[in-house]
Amino acid sequence: MKIDLTDTTSSKINSGLIAARRSIGAGAVGMVLTLVIVTDEGSAYDALKAAGEASREHPSRILAVISRPGRSPRARAEARLDAEIRVGSDAGTGETVLLRLHGELAAQAQSVVLPLLLPDAPVVVWWPENAPDNPAKDPLGALAQRRITDAVSAESPVEQLANRAASYSPGDTDLAWTRITPWRSMLAAALDQRHSKVESAVVEGESYNPSAELLALWLANRLKVKVDRVVTEGPGLTAVRLRTAGGDVTLDRNDGLLAKLSMPDQPDRMVALKRRDTAELIAEELRRLDPDDIYASSVRFGVEKLHRKNSTTEVIEAPDDADPVKLPPAHPVASPTRTKATPKAAAPKPAPKSGDKPSTS
Repeated sequence: MKIDLTDTTSSKINSGLIAARRSIGAGAVGMVLTLVIVTDEGSAYDALKAAGEASREHPSRILAVISRPGRSPRARAEARLDAEIRVGSDAGTGETVLLRLHGELAAQAQSVVLPLLLPDAPVVVWWPENAPDNPAKDPLGALAQRRITDAVSAESPVEQLANRAASYSPGDTDLAWTRITPWRSMLAAALDQRHSKVESAVVEGESYNPSAELLALWLANRLKVKVDRVVTEGPGLTAVRLRTAGGDVTLDRNDGLLAKLSMPDQPDRMVALKRRDTAELIAEELRRLDPDDIYASSVRFGVEKLHRKNSTTEVIEAPDDADPVKLPPAHPVASPTRTKATPKAAAPKPAPKSGDKPSTS
C-alpha cells in the first residue's frame, strides 16, 4: 500500500502510518529499530531495495531522507515536505517513508526525522554515498546509536579511510570493513590450526580498494608484522598470504566467488567466498548495535602509512618492539571442501590506471 502526501508535516505522516497499518490489518508495531537512509534521488532506489531486503531479517521503520534544496533562489527560499508512505508488500516486513525535503527545509532534516523515530528503539543512520566528514557530529548522525558509511563510494577511498580514522566515534562503521568479515573469519580459523608464528603477510587486491587496505591494517595491527599491499586487477580482494617458518598459509580468490585455502602439510580446500551484495552487508551491520572496537583499532592503526607509490606495492609495518598476538575470534564459517589441487603462488599483476573505478570486495 502506498500513500502520497504533498506539502505535509511529520504529524500528518505519523497519522498516515497509523491509518495505513489499520487498513491492511496490522495494528501492532513489531519493528525493532529505525533505519534512516540519507541519500539522493539517484541512489534512493538501490538503497531502499537493499534496506527492504535487510528488513526481512530486521523488521524496521525505514526513513529515506532525500534533500532537494533547489537550484533557483526562489526554490531555495521555499520550505516544503513531500512524503510517500509504503506499508505491506511495498515495504518488506516493516514500514518505509520517503521524505523529500525542499528548499530551506533540506538543512533541517533532523527536525523532520525526530518525530518519526520509533519510540524506545535503536536508531541507525546509513549514508550510501556522500557521507559527512564526521558522521557523529552530523545532525542526523547525532540521533543514532550506529552510523554506517561506505568508503568505496568516495572519490578517493583511501583518503576516506583516513577521514574515518580521524573522526571515529563509538558506533561508527564502514561497509568496506563489513565486506572483509568472511576473510577475517577464514584467516582466524586457519591460524587456529597453525602454531607457527606469522613472520610477514601479503594482501592482494585492486588499486584503491578500501577493503584491501583495511584487511592489511587489521593483520598488521593484530599480528604485529610487516604487511605488503600488492595491487592486482581484482575483482576486489584476490589473495592473502601469511608467511610462517613452516610454510605459507594462503587464501586465494581469483573469480570473486570461490577461494582456495592452502596450508602446509594439508590438502587444499575450496571455500565459498563470494562478493556479497549491499543487502547482506546492511543485514550484518544491523545484527550488532554496540561499538566495533576491532574496526576502530584497525582503521586507526596505520592510516598515516596508507601512502601510494608508483610501484605495485605499499608496505604497512608494525613497530619492531611489538609482541606478536593471536588473531581475535571471528564469526564461524562453513567447513570447507577438500580438493587435490596443488597451491601455486600468484605473481603480482601490473597496477591498473589511476582513473579506474574502485570496486567492492
